[in-house]
Parts: sequence; structure tokens; C-alpha cells
Amino acid sequence: MIDPFGRAIKYLRVSVTDRCDFRCEYCMAENMTFLPKSEVLSLEELDRLCTAFIEKGVEKLRITGGEPLVRKDIMSLLHNLGRHLKTGALEELTITTNGSQLARFADELVDIGVKRINVSLDTLDAQQFTRITRWGRLDQVLEGIQAAKEAGLKIKINTVAMRGVNDAEAMDLIRWCGDEGYDITFIETMPMGEIDGERADVYMPLSVLRAQISQHCTLEDSDYRTGGPARYATVTETGQRIGFITPLTHNFCESCNRVRVTCTGMLYMCLGQDDNADLRKALLADSDNTALNAAIDEAIGRKPKGHDFVIDRRTNAPAVSRHMSVTGG
Repeated sequence: MIDPFGRAIKYLRVSVTDRCDFRCEYCMAENMTFLPKSEVLSLEELDRLCTAFIEKGVEKLRITGGEPLVRKDIMSLLHNLGRHLKTGALEELTITTNGSQLARFADELVDIGVKRINVSLDTLDAQQFTRITRWGRLDQVLEGIQAAKEAGLKIKINTVAMRGVNDAEAMDLIRWCGDEGYDITFIETMPMGEIDGERADVYMPLSVLRAQISQHCTLEDSDYRTGGPARYATVTETGQRIGFITPLTHNFCESCNRVRVTCTGMLYMCLGQDDNADLRKALLADSDNTALNAAIDEAIGRKPKGHDFVIDRRTNAPAVSRHMSVTGG
């Protein structure tokens, strides 16, 4: 799959549910209305859809949400998708999670063939964690991360940097990750979906955060890449790797090899644009994937060059109306 700008699409992110057991304040409103289950693709439909993309050249598949591990019987889908690892058709199967369910599923994820995971964690302070997530318990997440480590999973911590909220904790998180052997990536908050507060109040350019970090350690730019949007630096003193995802101050669109599918079967060719393709309709059209393959090809031909995220007090509305939990992280 080659888009209009010559980028090969090798990476698919699939949201298996818009539901989550947390209500992170930068991600969604506290009182969310989630999709009716009748509108969500079945596990069998998700398997068929993912397999079609793999047959068209996707090499990396990330399962997201919402919180993917709260989806009923999600492990059966992951077991089924694991067959593509065994044949070599898929190079990597991984997930992004808030960590709340990892203690239950870490060993099984390893058995399936998952080798590394991303865990969203914005603070190591229990009270702050409850405030940010509204419903979450830090001890449950830390237990889950430890279980994942003991199971042999490689762990990357994803931290949304928020001015006046957790920016002062950056070095604490970096040191903790260094001690535990985890990579860490900082992310600028993204203007997706209506939330209860003002994103402009907490938005922090990562150039500012990086300058703060550089007061405590030496950062050298690295050419390390995982296939995702992060740009990495290495801490000279320790060799630790730190990633920076900057969708606002320096977008990562020129090398974008990703598309996203929602739990309802909507294909979004760009995280920050509303243009989409209804793959559920194509799934239902026939059983041999003729309509599905045609719909995917047509959509990839419309993949835009990039997004135009902005957060300021003059641009108060979100760039796109859907929440990140709908599209998948």
C-alpha cells in the first residue's frame, strides 16, 4: 500500500473498544457516552479486517482502545492474530494499555508472541494519578507494569506532558524508568474531542520540557526508530533512551507509515483529519474481501500529507471532534 506521497503503509493501529476504566482529563470528559455494543465490530470482524491489512503489506499491528484489555474476550482475538507472527506475515503484534489489567494478562500476552508494550503513565504520585485519571489507582497500574516486566515484556512508558500538572515530575519519571529498564516517551497533548477543561491551560511544547530535562542531564539526538512517530534522544550519562512525540510543535507527518481503524470499522488515514472510509460496510458486502480490499485501496489513495493540530486560546475547539479513545492511541 503506497499513499499519494510515496509513503509505504506498513503499520496499522486498531481500536478494539472506545471504553476505558479510566477517565483521563486530557483524553475524555468524566461522564462519557460510549458507543452501543451493536455498533462495535465483533472480534471475528476485527480479525478479518486486520488479516486483510496484513495480506496487503502491514508488518506491525498495534491493538489500542480506549483500554483494549477491558474488551470482553480480547485475548481470543490476540491469540488468533498471533498466527500471523508464526507464519512471518506479521513482524510485530503489540498493544497500548493503561496498565490496569496487565497483572491478569501479562503472561498470556507473552505466550501469544507479544514482545513489547506501551503503557500510558503520567505521574508516580498516587494522589496526582487519581486526579489525572479520575477513576484510576496507581498501585494497580504499578503492579501490572511489574507483572509485565517479570513476564519478559519490554516496556515503554508514554507520558503526556502537561504544564503545571506533571512537568516537574519529568526527571522522577526518567530516573524511575532508568532504574526499572523501561524506555520513556513524552507526548504533547492533542486537541481531539471535547473535554471538561481547557487544553491551552496545560499544553506544554516538548521543546520547553526538553530544555528543562537538559538542566539535569545531557541529551544527544539519536537515529533510533521504532516505526512510530517518536524522535529519540540518549542520556549521555546513562545511555537511557527518551522519546519525544511532537504533533504540534514539530509534526511527524513526512515519514508517516500508519493508518488507524476504529472499533466501528472506520478507517482514518490521518489521526488529525476527519476524512475516513467505512470498512464495516465493505466487510458486510461480501465474504471474499473484494469490497474490503477495494475500500482500503481507495482510502489509502486519499491519505493526506499531514495534520494541522493547533492549541491556543484563539483556537479553542478541538481539531477533530472524536476523542482519542475512539481512534486509538
